[in-house]
Amino acid sequence: MSVPGGVLVVGASAAGLATVEALRRSGFAGAVTVVGAESHPPYDRPPLSKQVLSGAWEPERARLRTREALDALDAEFVLGDPALALDVPGRAVRTASGRTLRAGTVVVATGTAPRTLPGQTGLAGVHVLRTLDDAAALRAGLLESVSPVVVGDGVLGAEIAATARNMGLDITLVGPGPALMTPQLGGEVATLLSALHTERGVRLRPGQAVRGLTGNGGRVDGVVLESGEKVPADLVVVAVGADPVTGWLQDSGLRLERGLVCDAYCRAADGVYGVGDVARFHHQGLDALVRLENRTNAAEQAAAVAANILGAAQPYTPVPYFWTDQFGTKIQVHGTLPAHARMTVIDGDPTTGRFVARYTHNGRTTGLLGWNMPKQTRQHRQHLNDTLTNPTTNPTDAPPSTPAPPSTPPSAPTPALS
Repeated sequence: MSVPGGVLVVGASAAGLATVEALRRSGFAGAVTVVGAESHPPYDRPPLSKQVLSGAWEPERARLRTREALDALDAEFVLGDPALALDVPGRAVRTASGRTLRAGTVVVATGTAPRTLPGQTGLAGVHVLRTLDDAAALRAGLLESVSPVVVGDGVLGAEIAATARNMGLDITLVGPGPALMTPQLGGEVATLLSALHTERGVRLRPGQAVRGLTGNGGRVDGVVLESGEKVPADLVVVAVGADPVTGWLQDSGLRLERGLVCDAYCRAADGVYGVGDVARFHHQGLDALVRLENRTNAAEQAAAVAANILGAAQPYTPVPYFWTDQFGTKIQVHGTLPAHARMTVIDGDPTTGRFVARYTHNGRTTGLLGWNMPKQTRQHRQHLNDTLTNPTTNPTDAPPSTPAPPSTPPSAPTPALS
């Protein structure tokens, strides 16, 4: 199979690597170049907040492939050289080192970057967690910390708090929600997760928005809440979400709205595709633009993008999925859990710490949640409404062989999927 001019993947991420591997599995033998902002070869991010942070894994264990496996892909990896600009008509990417890379097809896989808080810049002892280097720095800081505080009650904040507590630290977590991961899990299960954290010794401060950070002598010494209260801290982890890395695309002419906007085929323009955390694509089953920040999507969307590059012309309609492991508890979510969905336990019992729940909204099953029942959760997954994976093709979505104008995908609110 051929793609004139070869393929240039911008982002040496899990999604970027998976795209290259899918292309090779499908028989593509043309030129492939991968550009990465970090100097590290592709690695997995989910272990960073758990195994790597705790010290159970050496950082090298998070690498996705051995050097031999990467070499076998016959791709050029240009690492430690961030992309600065994209010329869409010329399919040319300019990098920080000054080089210009060209290809017939460009795949954008630049992921996300952590958000920050007022007063964060320049303060020692303030951490984010996105990269392998971030994990190493945070672990070193935690080992010397006496009063660490996590700001953020989402997936990442909850995982970091659980890991820190397992390390024996007296950890405090501050977040604006009524319970941990409420948007992702719904009120009932979020309350269960908060109770689990409290039982294990995490100091939760729910319903507390953060105004900013304070410091003394150039080092952080507290977290200031909207109420004016100051929570003492000698280390702060900021986990308040992440933004798609699209700044380098500002002058490209591509549509950028909370991500790189793509059509149902994950295509942002003729010869330009988006994959992974950065891509906001039209999901025909949901009839909405969605952006999925999870490891499963990185692999599944990469396979779809590779197939469409090679002419498959198939819309990407995944059943959203994410998981989290905290205090030995595995929570899995398939589909979506709308804020007003009805939760029904269909297997197990929450009082025993093992159950599966079905979520329905407007008379339709929208999602499943499993708590320490992975096998049963997979078995019940078949009952999800198959309109997510077998939608009626939207005639407004042109096949990949036809250029898609920036306004083609419909603009709709992004569901809280991950």
